[in-house]
Amino acid sequence: SLSFLHLSSATRFTPRATPINHRARTQKSFSIRSQSAPVLSQDELKKLAADKAVESVKSGMVLGLGTGSTAAFVVDKLGQLLSTGQLSNIVGIPTSKRTQEQAASLNIPLTTLDLHPHIDLAIDGADEVDPNLDLVKGRGGALLREKMVEAASSSFIVVADDSKLVSGLGGSGLAMPVEVVQFCWKYNLVRLEGLFKELGCEAKLRLAGDGSEKPYVTDNGNYIVDLYFKNPIKDGFAAGKEISAMEGVVEHGLFLGMATSVIIAGKTGVEVMTK
Repeated sequence: SLSFLHLSSATRFTPRATPINHRARTQKSFSIRSQSAPVLSQDELKKLAADKAVESVKSGMVLGLGTGSTAAFVVDKLGQLLSTGQLSNIVGIPTSKRTQEQAASLNIPLTTLDLHPHIDLAIDGADEVDPNLDLVKGRGGALLREKMVEAASSSFIVVADDSKLVSGLGGSGLAMPVEVVQFCWKYNLVRLEGLFKELGCEAKLRLAGDGSEKPYVTDNGNYIVDLYFKNPIKDGFAAGKEISAMEGVVEHGLFLGMATSVIIAGKTGVEVMTK
């Protein structure tokens, strides 16, 4: 069963209103609106959630460092805590070249799964989170390395904003990525689309996004086929198994049974969801 921890106003990471003078309580001009917190931007909410996740990091840990806009706030916070001496003797395993460059610029010591096959804690974002804490990840293109690192972690904390919550995986109508080898990619695109025909699936090759028609190439030298569903996936584990069984498929963006907790940043604060 899932446990939902609704943080109190004291720990909910919502900026407090300006303290009220006790004498002002008797004045007719007092407005309850003065107690309400300002509305935070999406980036501010992500940062609050990232800070909450970093509270679980202890000195001496081996950490999996995620990829994406929310994970970038986590890496920034870790660099800050290392520079002030509040954390020490941690090493990170980045899930992408982008994260590797960011962590190195902040003087976070880095290592690899080859040297540290056991990871204490991984922190990463997600593109979709369902009620069972199953995930869709990989719209940033790092799904293979993310899955390898997070599968090797004792704990996996997901940080996301409330727009990522779905009732069923694929329910956002946005991309569910599948990493495929370049060889005969179209053959696998057609097969993947046919596999989920009853869900109204449309498969598209991801492009580089530089204005050209060049395919996007992952850090591992592969292509990505993005699947768009009109209806949510009914059985994520069965779907993942069928996708993985295809020759030429390297990895898929269904992260099932992996998250130990999810920190959701909403308009009024932060909520922690755990299994």
